[in-house]
Formats: sequence, structure tokens, C-alpha cells
Amino acid sequence: MSLENPSTYYTITRKYDLHYPDLEDDIEADVVIIGGGLTGINTALELAERGVNDVVVLEGNYLGFGGSGRNGGHVMAGIGHDLEKIEKDVGPDGLEAILNISDVGASIIKKRIQKYNIDADFQHGYGYLGFNKRQAKTLQSWQRTFSSLNPDQEIVYLEGNDVQNIVGSERYTCALKHMGNGQVHVLNLLLGYAKAFTDLYGGRIYENTPALEVEYGEKIVVRTAKGSVKANKILWACGAFLDKLEPELHKTTINVYAFNSVSKPLPNHLIEQISAIRGAFSDITPIIDYYRVTNENRLMYGTCGMLLEYVPNDLKSFLHGKMLRLFPYLKDIKIDLAWGGPMECTLNFFPQIGTLTEHKNVFFAQGYSGFGVTPSHVIAGVIADGMSNGSKAWDAMSSIPRKQVYGKDNFRHLVCSLGKITQQIDAYRVGRR
Repeated sequence: MSLENPSTYYTITRKYDLHYPDLEDDIEADVVIIGGGLTGINTALELAERGVNDVVVLEGNYLGFGGSGRNGGHVMAGIGHDLEKIEKDVGPDGLEAILNISDVGASIIKKRIQKYNIDADFQHGYGYLGFNKRQAKTLQSWQRTFSSLNPDQEIVYLEGNDVQNIVGSERYTCALKHMGNGQVHVLNLLLGYAKAFTDLYGGRIYENTPALEVEYGEKIVVRTAKGSVKANKILWACGAFLDKLEPELHKTTINVYAFNSVSKPLPNHLIEQISAIRGAFSDITPIIDYYRVTNENRLMYGTCGMLLEYVPNDLKSFLHGKMLRLFPYLKDIKIDLAWGGPMECTLNFFPQIGTLTEHKNVFFAQGYSGFGVTPSHVIAGVIADGMSNGSKAWDAMSSIPRKQVYGKDNFRHLVCSLGKITQQIDAYRVGRR
């Protein structure tokens, strides 16, 4: 298995044959975005929808090359992990501003799919799953919060045998069924957004065009191998592939490896046993199991190392063994495809957005910590606010301090492993274990 292998479930089932040229000229724009993942393309589309049409996106490989094209495709509630971790930084008013937008991501996705007629296999139905009484209390609290934000949606707390009505695993004792959330084919979603951005709004995207050097000033200049972009504003949206190009941002995230897989197509009776609602699911522990039933009757299952940071030698075998803890009746079902790669994490597991200290026209978004499909839609709007007149959410999120991750360049495996162990211990305190 080769990490960043282009053969993933998403690449072999993509429905949009989009290819954009590399940059071979010196051009100008109002905004230049570095990174063609969900954050970059979402923000470009958000700006275009607001009338900012002179936007250029530079992607070093192809659209969706990073985490945006190999994640679980889960459409979930929330923006980041454990809001209580940032409460002291943003205060009660800031926390309320963030909470008010924390469950709008799914509606943004559904509205854009409809608006731009995107074929992305969206399916309603999500289950947040727990194993014990501590997690049951957490899920009950989430149920009250999510229901207050979306009173018109079916959001139900379940216990005991009722859990089996949504997921066919005896491992779980409690669940929160959220029928406003669900799953989506993320690469087709991303490509559908890109097509709308270029075809309808005249946006410009360049693939296979890595940024080599960036000069800050009243005008920002991004130099590439064959050209350059001069712009009024820039957005760093590189995710795990920043590669030290912006030192201030590089210091405050660390890459952790996550893995995903799909089974061979399953008969309908097994699909019904796995999930009668054909849903997407994750437990609420710090290192989650996440899985869903795809449009082609496959089980997509993903996770990463529970305590130690490492890349398994046999990824299919590793993921199959993990999957059988949840669904032992799938012991004879083969994994068709497995893949993986880095995702960038922050110390508080909350995304970082804002502007650089000495350059207020240099914007950034990073550190989704494995939780980026839905939040990237919300954060794109917050960034667009920051680029114009601001908002309460922008003020709150951009004020959160970014702590440096020490030792990441020389001792990444050790730092990640220690971080995982610390998170597992702390999870008892917050009702996540």
C-alpha cells in the first residue's frame, strides 16, 4: 500500500472528469487561495456567491489530493472537538457565536447540491455511538443541544435494544440518531463545487501548480514554477501539505495518519443487518471508528492507531481486523481497497483560522483534526466574513490562541503517540470514554 495512492473509493467512483491547467503566466487576482481541497474550493465558491469573482485557486497536485479526497464522507454536526476546550479563550459570547453556526454545515451542503445540481450520493442518517454510562450522558447532552439548534429535525437519543434499529453491532449501548446529518461522496461534491466556481462564476483553478515562494506586502505575490499570482489577499488552505512554506502556520499543527477502506459489494440482507437506515456512524471516543454504507452497498470503514502512531504494513488486514470488532459476522467479507494519508491536528483539536500577526491580508484555515468535511463549509463562510466586514463568529474563532507543537519535526511519531495517550486519558473527564 502506498500512501497518497490516487486509487481510493472516491477516485474510482468519481462522476466529474474535470482537469484544470497548470499556471504558465503572470496573473493578478483579488484573492489567491493555496490549496484545492474542501476549504480552498468552499471558500472560493463562498466568495464568488458573495460577488467576489476575481479569485484564483492554486493546487499543487489535483483537486482533492489530500484529506478532502480520502476521508470518510461523513456529514456531521459541530465545528471542532469539545467546545469546552475553547470556552476560556472566547468567553460566553464567543462560545455562543460559534455554537449558533455549529450545526449549519449539513444544510449548506444540501442547499449547494440542490442549487448546482451536484451528483454526490447524499444520504440522510447519522449515528453517534457510545459504549457506557459516561458516554450516554454526553450523547444526551448533545441531543438537547442539537435539537435546540434544529427543532424541525429528527434527533433522538437511543439506548439498549433500540440502538440495534440503526446499527447492527452489539458493541454499543447508546446512540444519538441525527437524521439531519448523513453522508456524501466527498470527491464528487468537491468537483461539483469546482465546476460551479469556474463555469458559473468565472473562477480560475490551476492544478499541478505548487506555490514555491510567497512574498507578503500590500500586494501579495505567489510564485510558481512557470508563473505567478499577484493578489490583494491570500488564503492558506494547504491542510497537511503546508510543508514549512509558511513557518508561522507550520509550528502549530502536526500530521497524524488516518486510514480508510471499502469492502466488496454486500448483499442486501447484510446491508440491512449493518444498518437499516443505511447510515453513517462514528463512536465518540478521541480515536474514533467511522464507517458508512455506500451507494453501491459497500461498507466503508476507517480509523487510525488507537495509541501508537504508525503506518501498518498490511493496511487491508489492519482495517479488516478493526472492523470485525464491530461486525464479527463480516469475517468472510474481503476488503477491496484500502488507502490512507496525513491529516493535520492542533493541540486543542479545534480548527485554526485567522490572519498572520504582521500581515492582516494573509488569511489561513487549518487543523481540522480529522473533522473537516462539514466544518469546512461553515468555516469558509467565516473566512469570507473575515475578508469583508467581519462577524461575531470570525472574531471568536480568530481570537483562539494557536499553541506551538514542539518536537514535531524530529519526533513526530513520539509526539503523536503521547498526544493520543493524553487524549484517551482526558476523555474520561469529558465523558468521551
